[in-house]
Amino acid sequence: MHVSYEPNDPTESTAAPLVLDRRTGPHGEVVLRRHGELLQIIANGVFLMDTSDGRSERLLVDAARDALPRDRARPSVLIGGLGVGFSLVHAAADERWARIDVVERERAIIEWHQNGPLYDISGKALADRRTRIIEADLLAYVHDRNERYDALCLDIDNGPDWTVTEGNHSLYSPQGLAACARMLNSGGVLAIWSAQPSGDFEESLRNAGFSNVRTEEIPVVRGVPDVVHLAIRAA
Repeated sequence: MHVSYEPNDPTESTAAPLVLDRRTGPHGEVVLRRHGELLQIIANGVFLMDTSDGRSERLLVDAARDALPRDRARPSVLIGGLGVGFSLVHAAADERWARIDVVERERAIIEWHQNGPLYDISGKALADRRTRIIEADLLAYVHDRNERYDALCLDIDNGPDWTVTEGNHSLYSPQGLAACARMLNSGGVLAIWSAQPSGDFEESLRNAGFSNVRTEEIPVVRGVPDVVHLAIRAA
């Protein structure tokens, strides 16, 4: 997720954003709009992300893959949050991933990718035989399913300390982190995108039994770097 964007981006128009679709679902209002060359997703009036720069999403996937054991030749990955599709597209471009599951709770976002304006970004990745889109709330999916993965790449909030919805806090709680660990194979990687580093969350990961906890920075044009929190499920 992204909480802001650069107003001086050369790809952006000075004209008012054009609303392409507006839906009301179980979690509130979701809007897709075009602003110049950018497509933007707004949820309950909060700017979430746009198509201006996918560095964060790419690093989220690559950092998780690179942290896996060397003998994990054909790993599986769960991507939490479809967003504008950058994480999915980047994962699908890498033949090393054997299975790519994407959990997205907003039906509108899924449809914008399947047959709407975001199809141009993700259409090829959606058609990839390794890809499966799962319409579900990530928190429920992590707690209720018996699926196992080598990597969990989660990007549903602006970080552990800045969630999009109140209920998402439970994902970063001891119970939520324990559920993530159960979903990982031995030596699997948990990667969580955040708009800012959190020393407290690093400590929470260690207390939950994860090892090799670290935070990798992602440079941005202005302000504090984005980060990816990384942790390994112990054998």
